[in-house]
Amino acid sequence: MLQTIRNAWKIDELRGKMIFTLLILVIFRLGNAIPVPYVNTAILADHFNALGNTILGLFNTMSGGAFEAATLFALSIQPYITASIVMQLLCVAIPALERLQKEGGEDGKKLINKITRFGTVALGLVMGFAYYLMLRNGGLLIEGAEGFMAGIIIVLSFTAGSALVMWLGEQITEFGIGNGISIILFAGIVSRFPIAVSNMIMGTWDGSLPWWLIVLVLVGALALMVLIVVIQNSERKIPVQYAKRVVGRKMYGGQSTHLPIKLSMSGVMPIIFAQALASLPATIAAFANPAEGTWLYTVSEFFNHTGLPYLIIYVLLIVFFSYFYSQIQFNPIEIANNLKKNGGYIPGFRPGKPTSDHLQKVLGKITVFGAVYLAIVAGLPIIVGMISPAAANTGVALGGTSVIIAVGVALETVKSLESQMLMRHYKGFLE
Repeated sequence: MLQTIRNAWKIDELRGKMIFTLLILVIFRLGNAIPVPYVNTAILADHFNALGNTILGLFNTMSGGAFEAATLFALSIQPYITASIVMQLLCVAIPALERLQKEGGEDGKKLINKITRFGTVALGLVMGFAYYLMLRNGGLLIEGAEGFMAGIIIVLSFTAGSALVMWLGEQITEFGIGNGISIILFAGIVSRFPIAVSNMIMGTWDGSLPWWLIVLVLVGALALMVLIVVIQNSERKIPVQYAKRVVGRKMYGGQSTHLPIKLSMSGVMPIIFAQALASLPATIAAFANPAEGTWLYTVSEFFNHTGLPYLIIYVLLIVFFSYFYSQIQFNPIEIANNLKKNGGYIPGFRPGKPTSDHLQKVLGKITVFGAVYLAIVAGLPIIVGMISPAAANTGVALGGTSVIIAVGVALETVKSLESQMLMRHYKGFLE
Protein backbone atom coordinates (compact mmCIF):
# COMPACT_ATOMS: atom_id res chain seq x y z
CA MET A 1 0.00 0.00 0.00
CA LEU A 2 2.76 2.47 0.96
CA GLN A 3 4.70 1.55 -2.19
CA THR A 4 1.63 2.27 -4.32
CA ILE A 5 1.17 5.68 -2.67
CA ARG A 6 4.85 6.55 -3.20
CA ASN A 7 4.68 5.54 -6.86
CA ALA A 8 1.48 7.55 -7.37
CA TRP A 9 3.10 10.59 -5.75
CA LYS A 10 5.74 10.62 -8.52
CA ILE A 11 3.05 11.26 -11.14
CA ASP A 12 2.15 14.94 -11.42
CA GLU A 13 -1.54 14.42 -12.15
CA LEU A 14 -2.05 11.88 -9.37
CA ARG A 15 -0.04 14.00 -6.94
CA GLY A 16 -2.40 16.91 -7.65
CA LYS A 17 -5.40 14.69 -7.00
CA MET A 18 -3.93 13.42 -3.74
CA ILE A 19 -3.19 16.97 -2.55
CA PHE A 20 -6.73 18.04 -3.48
CA THR A 21 -8.16 15.11 -1.51
CA LEU A 22 -6.07 16.03 1.54
CA LEU A 23 -7.23 19.66 1.35
CA ILE A 24 -10.87 18.54 1.26
CA LEU A 25 -10.25 16.35 4.31
CA VAL A 26 -8.70 19.32 6.12
CA ILE A 27 -11.87 21.33 5.41
CA PHE A 28 -13.93 18.41 6.70
CA ARG A 29 -11.98 18.25 9.94
CA LEU A 30 -12.25 22.04 10.38
CA GLY A 31 -16.03 21.78 9.98
CA ASN A 32 -16.03 19.11 12.70
CA ALA A 33 -14.55 21.67 15.11
CA ILE A 34 -16.99 24.55 14.44
CA PRO A 35 -19.85 24.43 17.00
CA VAL A 36 -23.43 25.19 16.05
CA PRO A 37 -24.81 28.38 17.68
CA TYR A 38 -26.89 28.34 20.89
CA VAL A 39 -25.63 24.92 22.08
CA ASN A 40 -24.13 24.55 25.54
CA THR A 41 -21.12 22.43 24.57
CA ALA A 42 -19.79 22.43 28.15
CA ILE A 43 -22.42 19.94 29.34
CA LEU A 44 -23.05 18.19 26.02
CA ALA A 45 -20.21 15.66 26.37
CA ASP A 46 -21.48 14.48 29.77
CA HIS A 47 -24.95 13.98 28.31
CA PHE A 48 -23.59 11.79 25.51
CA ASN A 49 -21.79 9.47 27.91
CA ALA A 50 -25.17 7.84 28.60
CA LEU A 51 -25.92 7.54 24.87
CA GLY A 52 -22.67 5.93 23.75
CA ASN A 53 -24.20 2.45 23.37
CA THR A 54 -27.26 3.59 21.41
CA ILE A 55 -27.69 4.32 17.71
CA LEU A 56 -26.43 7.82 18.49
CA GLY A 57 -23.13 6.28 19.53
CA LEU A 58 -22.87 4.75 16.05
CA PHE A 59 -23.61 8.16 14.49
CA ASN A 60 -20.92 9.71 16.67
CA THR A 61 -18.36 7.12 15.58
CA MET A 62 -19.17 7.64 11.89
CA SER A 63 -18.89 11.43 12.24
CA GLY A 64 -15.53 11.32 14.00
CA GLY A 65 -16.87 12.68 17.29
CA ALA A 66 -18.63 15.67 15.69
CA PHE A 67 -22.08 14.38 16.65
CA GLU A 68 -21.47 14.53 20.40
CA ALA A 69 -19.96 18.02 20.05
CA ALA A 70 -22.93 19.42 18.02
CA THR A 71 -20.62 20.90 15.39
CA LEU A 72 -21.47 22.07 11.88
CA PHE A 73 -20.75 18.61 10.45
CA ALA A 74 -22.47 16.72 13.29
CA LEU A 75 -24.76 14.83 10.91
CA SER A 76 -21.76 14.08 8.66
CA ILE A 77 -22.69 11.86 5.71
CA GLN A 78 -25.41 9.90 7.52
CA PRO A 79 -28.27 11.65 5.61
CA TYR A 80 -26.54 10.92 2.30
CA ILE A 81 -25.90 7.26 3.16
CA THR A 82 -29.51 6.82 4.29
CA ALA A 83 -30.84 8.53 1.15
CA SER A 84 -28.62 6.34 -1.04
CA ILE A 85 -29.82 3.16 0.67
CA VAL A 86 -33.47 4.20 0.39
CA MET A 87 -32.96 5.06 -3.29
CA GLN A 88 -31.29 1.72 -3.91
CA LEU A 89 -34.22 -0.13 -2.32
CA LEU A 90 -36.72 1.95 -4.29
CA CYS A 91 -34.94 1.09 -7.55
CA VAL A 92 -35.58 -2.58 -6.72
CA ALA A 93 -39.19 -2.09 -5.58
CA ILE A 94 -40.39 0.40 -8.23
CA PRO A 95 -40.14 -0.83 -11.86
CA ALA A 96 -40.00 2.69 -13.31
CA LEU A 97 -36.92 3.58 -11.23
CA GLU A 98 -35.36 0.20 -12.05
CA ARG A 99 -35.74 0.86 -15.78
CA LEU A 100 -34.36 4.36 -15.32
CA GLN A 101 -31.32 2.97 -13.53
CA LYS A 102 -30.59 0.19 -16.05
CA GLU A 103 -31.73 1.69 -19.34
CA GLY A 104 -31.57 5.43 -18.75
CA GLY A 105 -27.84 5.73 -19.44
CA GLU A 106 -26.00 8.78 -18.14
CA ASP A 107 -29.18 10.89 -18.02
CA GLY A 108 -30.87 8.26 -15.85
CA LYS A 109 -27.91 8.15 -13.46
CA LYS A 110 -27.86 11.94 -13.22
CA LEU A 111 -31.58 12.01 -12.41
CA ILE A 112 -31.18 9.33 -9.71
CA ASN A 113 -28.23 11.24 -8.23
CA LYS A 114 -30.32 14.41 -8.25
CA ILE A 115 -33.16 12.68 -6.41
CA THR A 116 -30.63 11.32 -3.91
CA ARG A 117 -29.30 14.83 -3.26
CA PHE A 118 -32.79 16.19 -2.60
CA GLY A 119 -33.43 13.21 -0.34
CA THR A 120 -30.21 14.01 1.54
CA VAL A 121 -31.37 17.57 2.21
CA ALA A 122 -34.81 16.36 3.32
CA LEU A 123 -33.31 13.77 5.68
CA GLY A 124 -30.86 16.41 6.93
CA LEU A 125 -33.81 18.59 7.90
CA VAL A 126 -35.53 15.71 9.69
CA MET A 127 -32.39 14.57 11.52
CA GLY A 128 -31.43 18.17 12.33
CA PHE A 129 -34.88 18.81 13.81
CA ALA A 130 -34.68 15.59 15.87
CA TYR A 131 -31.26 16.62 17.16
CA TYR A 132 -32.63 20.07 18.06
CA LEU A 133 -35.49 18.49 20.02
CA MET A 134 -32.99 16.32 21.92
CA LEU A 135 -30.91 19.40 22.76
CA ARG A 136 -33.93 21.43 23.83
CA ASN A 137 -35.58 18.69 25.88
CA GLY A 138 -32.28 17.78 27.50
CA GLY A 139 -31.57 21.34 28.61
CA LEU A 140 -28.45 21.49 26.44
CA LEU A 141 -29.13 24.91 24.92
CA ILE A 142 -27.77 28.13 26.34
CA GLU A 143 -30.14 30.20 28.42
CA GLY A 144 -32.72 32.07 26.33
CA ALA A 145 -32.14 29.98 23.18
CA GLU A 146 -35.42 28.03 23.29
CA GLY A 147 -37.17 30.38 20.87
CA PHE A 148 -38.37 29.77 17.33
CA MET A 149 -35.55 31.63 15.55
CA ALA A 150 -32.86 29.84 17.53
CA GLY A 151 -34.41 26.50 16.58
CA ILE A 152 -34.51 27.48 12.90
CA ILE A 153 -30.83 28.49 12.96
CA ILE A 154 -29.78 25.26 14.69
CA VAL A 155 -31.75 22.99 12.33
CA LEU A 156 -30.58 24.84 9.20
CA SER A 157 -26.98 24.74 10.43
CA PHE A 158 -27.10 20.97 10.80
CA THR A 159 -28.81 20.59 7.41
CA ALA A 160 -26.36 22.91 5.64
CA GLY A 161 -23.47 21.01 7.20
CA SER A 162 -24.75 17.66 5.90
CA ALA A 163 -25.29 19.14 2.41
CA LEU A 164 -21.76 20.62 2.45
CA VAL A 165 -20.26 17.26 3.45
CA MET A 166 -22.12 15.62 0.56
CA TRP A 167 -20.71 18.27 -1.81
CA LEU A 168 -17.18 17.76 -0.46
CA GLY A 169 -17.49 14.03 -1.06
CA GLU A 170 -18.63 14.59 -4.64
CA GLN A 171 -15.67 16.91 -5.25
CA ILE A 172 -13.27 14.19 -4.09
CA THR A 173 -14.97 11.66 -6.38
CA GLU A 174 -14.69 14.01 -9.38
CA PHE A 175 -11.31 15.66 -8.83
CA GLY A 176 -9.57 13.55 -6.17
CA ILE A 177 -8.74 9.92 -5.46
CA GLY A 178 -11.32 7.19 -4.85
CA ASN A 179 -14.92 7.47 -3.69
CA GLY A 180 -15.34 10.75 -1.85
CA ILE A 181 -18.13 9.66 0.50
CA SER A 182 -16.16 6.58 1.55
CA ILE A 183 -13.00 8.61 2.14
CA ILE A 184 -14.84 11.15 4.32
CA LEU A 185 -16.35 8.28 6.30
CA PHE A 186 -12.86 6.78 6.60
CA ALA A 187 -11.42 10.10 7.83
CA GLY A 188 -14.12 10.44 10.50
CA ILE A 189 -13.58 6.92 11.82
CA VAL A 190 -9.77 7.02 11.76
CA SER A 191 -9.78 10.34 13.64
CA ARG A 192 -11.27 8.49 16.63
CA PHE A 193 -8.52 5.86 16.78
CA PRO A 194 -5.87 8.08 18.47
CA ILE A 195 -8.41 9.09 21.13
CA ALA A 196 -9.30 5.43 21.81
CA VAL A 197 -5.62 4.46 22.05
CA SER A 198 -4.93 7.42 24.34
CA ASN A 199 -7.83 6.43 26.62
CA MET A 200 -6.51 2.87 26.87
CA ILE A 201 -2.99 4.10 27.67
CA MET A 202 -4.32 6.46 30.35
CA GLY A 203 -6.45 3.63 31.74
CA THR A 204 -3.37 1.44 32.03
CA TRP A 205 -1.45 4.29 33.62
CA ASP A 206 -4.00 4.92 36.38
CA GLY A 207 -4.64 1.19 36.91
CA SER A 208 -8.25 1.02 35.69
CA LEU A 209 -7.22 -1.20 32.74
CA PRO A 210 -4.80 -4.15 33.05
CA TRP A 211 -1.84 -4.14 30.67
CA TRP A 212 -2.70 -7.56 29.27
CA LEU A 213 -6.08 -6.20 28.11
CA ILE A 214 -4.33 -3.56 25.99
CA VAL A 215 -2.15 -6.25 24.42
CA LEU A 216 -5.23 -8.40 23.78
CA VAL A 217 -7.09 -5.52 22.12
CA LEU A 218 -4.10 -4.63 19.89
CA VAL A 219 -3.51 -8.24 18.86
CA GLY A 220 -7.22 -8.69 18.21
CA ALA A 221 -7.32 -5.52 16.09
CA LEU A 222 -4.38 -6.72 13.98
CA ALA A 223 -5.99 -10.15 13.56
CA LEU A 224 -9.26 -8.48 12.50
CA MET A 225 -7.41 -6.37 9.92
CA VAL A 226 -5.72 -9.44 8.43
CA LEU A 227 -9.04 -11.32 8.30
CA ILE A 228 -10.82 -8.37 6.70
CA VAL A 229 -8.11 -7.91 4.05
CA VAL A 230 -8.21 -11.62 3.16
CA ILE A 231 -12.02 -11.71 2.92
CA GLN A 232 -12.28 -8.40 1.03
CA ASN A 233 -9.89 -9.68 -1.65
CA SER A 234 -11.48 -13.14 -1.87
CA GLU A 235 -14.04 -14.13 -4.48
CA ARG A 236 -15.67 -17.24 -5.90
CA LYS A 237 -14.93 -17.58 -9.62
CA ILE A 238 -17.61 -19.43 -11.58
CA PRO A 239 -16.28 -20.63 -14.99
CA VAL A 240 -18.17 -19.33 -18.01
CA GLN A 241 -17.76 -20.56 -21.61
CA TYR A 242 -18.92 -18.57 -24.63
CA ALA A 243 -20.01 -20.42 -27.75
CA LYS A 244 -18.56 -19.49 -31.12
CA ARG A 245 -20.82 -17.45 -33.40
CA VAL A 246 -20.38 -15.83 -36.78
CA VAL A 247 -21.45 -12.21 -37.29
CA GLY A 248 -20.91 -11.13 -40.89
CA ARG A 249 -17.42 -12.33 -41.81
CA LYS A 250 -16.09 -12.38 -38.26
CA MET A 251 -16.25 -15.09 -35.63
CA TYR A 252 -16.92 -14.09 -32.03
CA GLY A 253 -16.87 -16.02 -28.78
CA GLY A 254 -15.22 -19.31 -28.05
CA GLN A 255 -13.22 -17.99 -25.10
CA SER A 256 -13.35 -19.08 -21.50
CA THR A 257 -13.75 -16.62 -18.67
CA HIS A 258 -15.23 -16.54 -15.18
CA LEU A 259 -17.99 -14.82 -13.23
CA PRO A 260 -16.54 -13.38 -9.99
CA ILE A 261 -18.70 -13.29 -6.84
CA LYS A 262 -17.18 -11.54 -3.84
CA LEU A 263 -17.30 -13.45 -0.57
CA SER A 264 -18.18 -10.25 1.30
CA MET A 265 -20.77 -8.99 -1.17
CA SER A 266 -22.90 -6.93 1.22
CA GLY A 267 -19.96 -5.14 2.86
CA VAL A 268 -20.65 -3.51 6.20
CA MET A 269 -24.32 -2.69 5.56
CA PRO A 270 -25.75 -5.71 7.46
CA ILE A 271 -23.78 -4.67 10.57
CA ILE A 272 -25.02 -1.07 10.36
CA PHE A 273 -28.67 -2.13 9.93
CA ALA A 274 -28.41 -4.79 12.64
CA GLN A 275 -26.76 -2.41 15.08
CA ALA A 276 -29.42 0.23 14.46
CA LEU A 277 -32.26 -2.20 15.23
CA ALA A 278 -30.54 -4.05 18.09
CA SER A 279 -29.76 -0.78 19.88
CA LEU A 280 -33.29 0.59 19.39
CA PRO A 281 -34.49 -0.35 22.94
CA ALA A 282 -31.44 1.32 24.49
CA THR A 283 -32.00 4.39 22.30
CA ILE A 284 -35.65 4.70 23.38
CA ALA A 285 -34.70 4.19 27.02
CA ALA A 286 -31.97 6.83 26.78
CA PHE A 287 -34.49 9.41 25.55
CA ALA A 288 -37.31 8.33 27.89
CA ASN A 289 -35.00 8.04 30.94
CA PRO A 290 -37.27 5.48 32.71
CA ALA A 291 -37.22 5.07 36.47
CA GLU A 292 -35.69 1.95 37.95
CA GLY A 293 -38.26 -0.81 38.33
CA THR A 294 -40.47 0.22 35.38
CA TRP A 295 -41.07 -2.12 32.46
CA LEU A 296 -39.14 0.13 30.04
CA TYR A 297 -36.14 0.10 32.37
CA THR A 298 -36.33 -3.71 32.57
CA VAL A 299 -36.49 -3.99 28.77
CA SER A 300 -33.54 -1.64 28.30
CA GLU A 301 -31.46 -3.62 30.81
CA PHE A 302 -32.42 -6.89 29.09
CA PHE A 303 -31.14 -5.55 25.75
CA ASN A 304 -27.99 -4.02 27.23
CA HIS A 305 -25.12 -4.03 24.73
CA THR A 306 -22.97 -6.15 27.06
CA GLY A 307 -25.67 -8.80 27.58
CA LEU A 308 -26.15 -12.16 25.91
CA PRO A 309 -29.68 -11.37 24.56
CA TYR A 310 -28.31 -8.33 22.72
CA LEU A 311 -25.50 -10.42 21.20
CA ILE A 312 -27.88 -13.17 20.02
CA ILE A 313 -30.32 -10.69 18.44
CA TYR A 314 -27.43 -8.76 16.92
CA VAL A 315 -25.96 -11.87 15.25
CA LEU A 316 -29.37 -13.03 13.96
CA LEU A 317 -30.05 -9.59 12.46
CA ILE A 318 -26.64 -9.63 10.77
CA VAL A 319 -27.45 -12.99 9.17
CA PHE A 320 -30.88 -11.75 8.06
CA PHE A 321 -29.60 -8.54 6.50
CA SER A 322 -26.72 -10.41 4.84
CA TYR A 323 -29.24 -12.55 2.97
CA PHE A 324 -31.47 -9.55 2.28
CA TYR A 325 -28.68 -7.40 0.88
CA SER A 326 -27.12 -10.19 -1.21
CA GLN A 327 -30.49 -10.84 -2.89
CA ILE A 328 -30.74 -7.15 -3.78
CA GLN A 329 -27.24 -6.89 -5.19
CA PHE A 330 -27.05 -10.21 -7.06
CA ASN A 331 -29.94 -11.41 -9.21
CA PRO A 332 -29.26 -14.98 -10.47
CA ILE A 333 -32.19 -14.94 -12.92
CA GLU A 334 -31.04 -11.71 -14.57
CA ILE A 335 -27.43 -12.91 -14.82
CA ALA A 336 -28.53 -16.26 -16.29
CA ASN A 337 -30.62 -14.46 -18.91
CA ASN A 338 -27.72 -12.16 -19.82
CA LEU A 339 -25.40 -15.13 -20.23
CA LYS A 340 -27.96 -16.84 -22.45
CA LYS A 341 -28.41 -13.75 -24.65
CA ASN A 342 -24.66 -13.40 -25.14
CA GLY A 343 -24.11 -17.07 -25.94
CA GLY A 344 -22.49 -17.88 -22.60
CA TYR A 345 -23.06 -20.85 -20.35
CA ILE A 346 -21.64 -22.46 -17.23
CA PRO A 347 -20.07 -25.85 -18.07
CA GLY A 348 -22.27 -28.67 -16.80
CA PHE A 349 -25.45 -26.56 -16.62
CA ARG A 350 -27.95 -25.77 -19.35
CA PRO A 351 -28.72 -22.09 -20.05
CA GLY A 352 -31.80 -20.62 -18.42
CA LYS A 353 -33.33 -21.98 -15.24
CA PRO A 354 -30.65 -24.62 -14.47
CA THR A 355 -28.01 -21.88 -14.61
CA SER A 356 -30.01 -19.53 -12.37
CA ASP A 357 -30.62 -22.38 -9.88
CA HIS A 358 -26.90 -23.12 -9.77
CA LEU A 359 -26.07 -19.43 -9.24
CA GLN A 360 -28.68 -19.23 -6.48
CA LYS A 361 -27.15 -22.27 -4.77
CA VAL A 362 -23.65 -20.78 -4.97
CA LEU A 363 -24.97 -17.43 -3.71
CA GLY A 364 -26.57 -19.14 -0.71
CA LYS A 365 -23.30 -20.79 0.30
CA ILE A 366 -21.33 -17.57 -0.12
CA THR A 367 -23.92 -15.62 1.87
CA VAL A 368 -23.64 -18.08 4.76
CA PHE A 369 -19.88 -17.63 4.79
CA GLY A 370 -20.17 -13.84 4.57
CA ALA A 371 -22.77 -13.70 7.35
CA VAL A 372 -20.60 -15.83 9.66
CA TYR A 373 -17.62 -13.61 8.88
CA LEU A 374 -19.55 -10.42 9.69
CA ALA A 375 -21.00 -11.97 12.85
CA ILE A 376 -17.48 -12.89 14.06
CA VAL A 377 -16.03 -9.47 13.31
CA ALA A 378 -18.95 -7.62 14.93
CA GLY A 379 -19.51 -10.05 17.80
CA LEU A 380 -15.95 -10.55 19.06
CA PRO A 381 -15.59 -6.98 20.44
CA ILE A 382 -18.93 -7.39 22.25
CA ILE A 383 -17.77 -10.69 23.75
CA VAL A 384 -14.58 -8.96 24.92
CA GLY A 385 -16.76 -6.26 26.50
CA MET A 386 -18.87 -8.93 28.23
CA ILE A 387 -15.76 -10.61 29.65
CA SER A 388 -14.13 -7.36 30.73
CA PRO A 389 -16.42 -4.43 31.69
CA ALA A 390 -13.35 -2.17 31.65
CA ALA A 391 -12.91 -2.88 27.94
CA ALA A 392 -16.58 -2.07 27.29
CA ASN A 393 -16.03 1.43 28.66
CA THR A 394 -13.37 2.08 25.99
CA GLY A 395 -15.97 1.80 23.20
CA VAL A 396 -14.60 -1.51 21.91
CA ALA A 397 -18.15 -2.62 20.98
CA LEU A 398 -18.03 -0.43 17.88
CA GLY A 399 -14.51 -1.59 16.99
CA GLY A 400 -15.54 -4.29 14.52
CA THR A 401 -17.69 -1.97 12.44
CA SER A 402 -15.05 0.75 12.41
CA VAL A 403 -12.25 -1.59 11.38
CA ILE A 404 -14.28 -3.11 8.52
CA ILE A 405 -15.11 0.32 7.11
CA ALA A 406 -11.59 1.71 7.55
CA VAL A 407 -9.82 -1.30 6.01
CA GLY A 408 -12.38 -1.62 3.20
CA VAL A 409 -12.06 2.04 2.19
CA ALA A 410 -8.25 1.86 2.35
CA LEU A 411 -8.21 -1.17 0.02
CA GLU A 412 -10.69 0.48 -2.34
CA THR A 413 -8.61 3.68 -2.52
CA VAL A 414 -5.37 1.80 -3.19
CA LYS A 415 -7.06 -0.15 -6.00
CA SER A 416 -8.26 3.15 -7.46
CA LEU A 417 -4.69 4.47 -7.43
CA GLU A 418 -3.39 1.30 -9.06
CA SER A 419 -6.01 1.41 -11.81
CA GLN A 420 -5.24 5.06 -12.56
CA MET A 421 -1.54 4.29 -12.78
CA LEU A 422 -2.19 1.36 -15.08
CA MET A 423 -4.29 3.57 -17.34
CA ARG A 424 -1.30 5.89 -17.71
CA HIS A 425 0.94 2.92 -18.73
CA TYR A 426 3.50 3.46 -16.01
CA LYS A 427 4.93 -0.03 -16.17
CA GLY A 428 6.95 -1.41 -13.31
CA PHE A 429 5.25 0.60 -10.58
CA LEU A 430 3.01 -2.26 -9.50
CA GLU A 431 5.63 -4.99 -9.60
